[in-house]
Amino acid sequence: MHSSASNPLYRLGSRNLSVYSLLAVFTLWPYLALANGTAGQLGTGQSDFGGVGIMQTPTARMHPLGEMSVSFSRTEPYRRYNVFFQPTEWFEGGFRYVEVENRRGGELFDRNLDKGFDAKFRLLEETRYWPQFAVGARDIGGTTLFGAEYFVASKRWYDFDFSAGFGWGYLGNAGDITSPLGWLSDRFDERSSSSGSDGGEFNTGQFFSGPAAFFGGIEYQTPWNPLVLQLEYEGNDYANEPQNNNQTQESRFNAGARLAISDNTELHAGWQRGNTAMAGITFNLNLAGLSQVKDDPRPIALGAEPQADWAAVSQVLNDNAGIQVERISRQGDSITVTAQPERFRSLAQSEGRANRILHAQADANIDSFRFDWQERGLPLRTSVHNREHFVQAATSSDLEYTHRYGIYAQASLKNSAGETLYEAPSQRFSWQLSPQIDQNFGGPDGFLYRLKAVLNAEYQTDPNGWFSGSLAWTLLDNLDNYEYIADSDLPRVRTFIGEYLSESSFGVEHLQYTRTAKLSDNVYAMGYGGLLEMMYAGVGTELLYRPFDAPWALGADVNWVRQRAFDQRFDLRDYSTWTGHLNAYIETGIEDVLAKVSVGRYLAGDVGATLDFSREFESGVRIGAWGTWTDAGDDFGEGSFDKGLYLAIPLDAFFTFSSRDRATLRWQPLTRDGGARLNRQYELYDLTQERQMGRYWEEYNRMWR
Repeated sequence: MHSSASNPLYRLGSRNLSVYSLLAVFTLWPYLALANGTAGQLGTGQSDFGGVGIMQTPTARMHPLGEMSVSFSRTEPYRRYNVFFQPTEWFEGGFRYVEVENRRGGELFDRNLDKGFDAKFRLLEETRYWPQFAVGARDIGGTTLFGAEYFVASKRWYDFDFSAGFGWGYLGNAGDITSPLGWLSDRFDERSSSSGSDGGEFNTGQFFSGPAAFFGGIEYQTPWNPLVLQLEYEGNDYANEPQNNNQTQESRFNAGARLAISDNTELHAGWQRGNTAMAGITFNLNLAGLSQVKDDPRPIALGAEPQADWAAVSQVLNDNAGIQVERISRQGDSITVTAQPERFRSLAQSEGRANRILHAQADANIDSFRFDWQERGLPLRTSVHNREHFVQAATSSDLEYTHRYGIYAQASLKNSAGETLYEAPSQRFSWQLSPQIDQNFGGPDGFLYRLKAVLNAEYQTDPNGWFSGSLAWTLLDNLDNYEYIADSDLPRVRTFIGEYLSESSFGVEHLQYTRTAKLSDNVYAMGYGGLLEMMYAGVGTELLYRPFDAPWALGADVNWVRQRAFDQRFDLRDYSTWTGHLNAYIETGIEDVLAKVSVGRYLAGDVGATLDFSREFESGVRIGAWGTWTDAGDDFGEGSFDKGLYLAIPLDAFFTFSSRDRATLRWQPLTRDGGARLNRQYELYDLTQERQMGRYWEEYNRMWR
């Protein structure tokens, strides 16, 4: 499921994130990545600032595709908390928080925290004769207290990895040379002393400007493989530290070491500035390679005994193939199963298991099995398998070729009635009680959390319509730490979140009726009304134009909403508004990146656009970032524009049972009223994901699992 800025976190981050999912992430972290983790390997360590580097200096190295690194380091008076990602082979990005121990945070907060974003781009891969080259920037938004830009090269020689480069800003404070780019323009001669004081702004006037300094270093892989020794020469002289916090430096040489204590965890320590100790720890997780051995029921044998009737077949299809059957019918020599996938992320796996079940049940006159896949009553696509070719391929892998290239996939068309063998009841009820956690980290008030028990229930009136709702009871929280510090004249459409979370420990998070329809071959529609989310009630509708297997889609949503009372029951406040967007989704074809552009009116009445980029790996993990710019201007307040990162991880990667569900972790530095979007429970683009073939053919081997 695509996760984007259209599901804002309010103040507390991801909603409906199971506490079991969080425990799985942090408890199983060391065991989930592939065995060949990067900890202790030459040229893969995280610098003190995060990102691949030595200690204070970056290198041109990159992590393997999909790597995520969470690290902490302390070098008095700085504590650095870093999260970095490798979404492509040539780009590294991440964010950090620097806590300045000997400075107060201001009138409201004791802790002095400065956030920053980093980016590094590989310009040239290493060859036998050429080093690897990269260009990058640190702390590129906001106050840019530790802002720096650099060019760096790295070359490996046996058990040594050498790096050398030059940097500006924090990496170039020693001022070894005048501006290297001054000959291009006078702009590069002097570095601007101003920064984006409002936070969140990109101060491009500083980029690659002013004096620069040289830096470099060496890493040595010792004969004891877990240990890597480090020596670096840094470009900072600590004589121009942020907040007049200058430090004594007795040497520009730093020495350190990295020690792997598992495939994915390493400790690092060093001696910096000639007089200061450094210590830290790094956890690595390869998002692209997440996997877990499954304990699912085995596919039934080809020669299994038939079931008593087709109702029993429907149950076996649910239990073994993981699909919710709506109808089973026969037309001529073909059996058609109309169903919704429920368990396996790969439709190829569901179809392979279902083929075995149908083969055991169908009489000899049936030549093909057809699957009409749908979601919430919306027809999405159809797959047709030749029965004889499937059985041959299941018997001998040498015959898979005929079956694989004989599968017929197309957009779902209107079916002729045929003979109904089984039809599921139209009305269904389901519920679930589970612990969940809302969380947010990175704001000025630190890590906030709310542990709650949530009762989710759904009553399906027919395949296209359903009532859904959730009740939440707070069990444990630290929301007393929340402070509203926004300086904005916009209506308070999101910054009342503290009042919503503290008014009552029990509330109705949402209660609505939703209905879907397919208006034509490529046009889908959805309408909804009720208590749409924690803070808003109202009605809305959405349209989506999505051609079959096309790399793009267009949609629009329109909503009238009114703010709910703080106790999250059924009373409403006075504020009401219209909000809606035109949405474009584009599979770029570049590194599996999905781009989403939304233009429209936000909850505070401001008008603007949201740009969202995300990438899904073969493991099912999706990583993304978004930003929203509106005409709120100075009224937005600190932060300048809305932005955030998110990580959607399939539960399938953590547990021994297969699942199509995901846990979503989000990071949003500040909650503001500008650029705020309605948190809709369902979106047509998500519901119609199987409209696109995706990796179906690459996942063909899952047919036999």
